[in-house]
Amino acid sequence: MSTIDQSRLLQMRSSILNQNDALRRAAGRDVPAEAVASTTPFAQTMTDALQVVSAQQGKASALSASYERGETNDIVSVMVERQKASIGFEATLQVRNKLLSAYRDIMNMPV
Repeated sequence: MSTIDQSRLLQMRSSILNQNDALRRAAGRDVPAEAVASTTPFAQTMTDALQVVSAQQGKASALSASYERGETNDIVSVMVERQKASIGFEATLQVRNKLLSAYRDIMNMPV
């Protein structure tokens, strides 16, 4: 059984943290909170997101219907659009579940 060299382990940890910081900076996520402050209300953001998911589902339904009528033969695009709609719906469902859980937690807090 091999022993773990603590200095090597700390060096690897430091390297990983440095790479993580570099990736955050490259992704633009290392911006101060004041600079990223959103002026869009939460309700409007949620409404916009739901409209995007609804539009994606409508597009997938229309493409599926078009395929069923024989107007298109591209089954790959139909399946891709259906998967996009499914993923969007699942993500929306997960957000709803998290929001409900947070609401319940807040309501159960002692005052």
